Amino acid sequence: MDVAPRVRGRGREGAGREPHPLFRGAVMSARAPFAWLTRPGVDPFSARHKPPLPPADYDRRTEQGLLIERNCAIPLRDGTQIFCDLYRPEGATRDVPILLAWGPYGKHSHSNQVFWPRSGVNPEWLSTLTPFEGPDPVWWGQQGYGVAVVDPRGAWLSGGDFHHNGIQEAEDCADAIEWLGGLDWGNGKVGMTGVSYLAAIQYLVAPLKPEPLAALNPWEGFSDWYREFAYHGGILETGFLPRASDNIVYSLGRTENTWENARAHPLIDDFWESKALDLEGVTQPAYCVASWSDQGLHLRGTIEAWRRFSSEQKWLDIHGQKKWAHYYLPESRKRQLAFFDHFLRERETSIAAWPPVRIEVRDRHGEQVERAEQEYPLARTAYRTLHLDMASRALVDEAPAEGSLRQDAVEGSASFDYRFKEETEITGEASLRLWVEAEGSDDMDLFVALEKLDSNGEKVGFIFYAFYEYGPVALGWQRVSHRALDEARSSPGRPVHTHRSEERLKPGDIVPVEIELWPFSTRFAAGESLRVIVAGADIYRREEGVMLPFPMHEETRNAGTHIFHSGGAYDSVLRLPVIPQRNHA
Repeated sequence: MDVAPRVRGRGREGAGREPHPLFRGAVMSARAPFAWLTRPGVDPFSARHKPPLPPADYDRRTEQGLLIERNCAIPLRDGTQIFCDLYRPEGATRDVPILLAWGPYGKHSHSNQVFWPRSGVNPEWLSTLTPFEGPDPVWWGQQGYGVAVVDPRGAWLSGGDFHHNGIQEAEDCADAIEWLGGLDWGNGKVGMTGVSYLAAIQYLVAPLKPEPLAALNPWEGFSDWYREFAYHGGILETGFLPRASDNIVYSLGRTENTWENARAHPLIDDFWESKALDLEGVTQPAYCVASWSDQGLHLRGTIEAWRRFSSEQKWLDIHGQKKWAHYYLPESRKRQLAFFDHFLRERETSIAAWPPVRIEVRDRHGEQVERAEQEYPLARTAYRTLHLDMASRALVDEAPAEGSLRQDAVEGSASFDYRFKEETEITGEASLRLWVEAEGSDDMDLFVALEKLDSNGEKVGFIFYAFYEYGPVALGWQRVSHRALDEARSSPGRPVHTHRSEERLKPGDIVPVEIELWPFSTRFAAGESLRVIVAGADIYRREEGVMLPFPMHEETRNAGTHIFHSGGAYDSVLRLPVIPQRNHA
């Protein structure tokens, strides 16, 4: 007769606790001070483009060297039950550390069934049991670990309604961690790992400090819902966001309509504050990984999370590869194992020699150098200011004479090149200030790309957004009516906008606007060039007929003519984080 998992007497000590101060009185369900848009869930057994949903009954079996328990019920503090699949090495009955993968895509949705060929993931790296964007139970079982894959409240067959992050999900995840820590075959310690959603949930639950949670491994997850997921520079993201929203609809209850909620809240307000994270409240050991290639999704937020964590032991890797491939790369898994072995099993591992930061300095797709650093941003950064000359369409070292450039607000695109006279490394956070004017509209949506040109003037491509190999050095976006800065959080290289009000343009207004460019690390040889492109629409667009995820901004306010000013009183400038060359003499 099958027996459900047994939990030690410790149980869920978090049940009935007061909410964390960050969330107290905030936003979920009836507590929300605004209209929370939900929709009826889609029957999980009729899910399209997903593997078939297995039967809902508890099931216990051995397979691929593992003891597998499917559809284990986890009781939450309000009596709701959610379901998880548990994997552990066959024959293991005690002292097994557990890795938690928490996400809404279906614990039955395995990576080998959903990864696209262009992702770079080698099928030989994964077993057929690997959850989407999560740890492979077979590989980790061979290392002596258990893996728990959980369907959150309101996802698939788990009870309740699905709310996309916020207090409810944070407390639910904390309850699940307490439950996992009490399993009689475990060692009482739980680690979290995974990509995207499976990374971002770690920022949410860690400040609640469930006792068994011993280590975090967020592998590329945004940490600012408004600025990184929904509104780039105040411009609604229309590619990935609606696709992600439609991917979390499978439920026996109701689900948050993430897309419509985002559209209903174009400025930062109570809704977005309900998604805010207490990153400073994270104190657990953390190994964070980001990618320069994830412009427009996870790059900015992963770095920001690492910077703001209060953890005494934290590491940051920033690579330039395809994110899923890098997560499952054998070398990456060895680092994950060293990290978790130290904090979940108290073993001496290679992390004693890890530098706080590792970065890849990119030359082009497939050519990069890995380097150890002590901090990020790099303390030796020396910002260089280049001036945009609108008359000559060039980047120059000295301020030019006053001039202007006019272009169609929708179809127009202007480029400005700067040729390096000596080898130059640019690593960190850059920004662009433009003096702008609109004719025929009271607002402007600006799109910016940095590109690298080789010595022959040909574009050099980089990995971009997990699949593509023709990408930019960096991207930036800004709605001009959202130009107000949060002065306390801004720096010359990294403007942070408040996004709490709009200031529309009047005819004849010429105003400065600061544009944040997402972080990057790129080396330019002497004779190679940096190009800045300023346009009124997405500069990088999805290939025709290709339906892979892609950042898009199809609902702009652009109309009429955009006018850009430089020189004289109009200091339109690019600020670059140049890294001085080390003296190896």
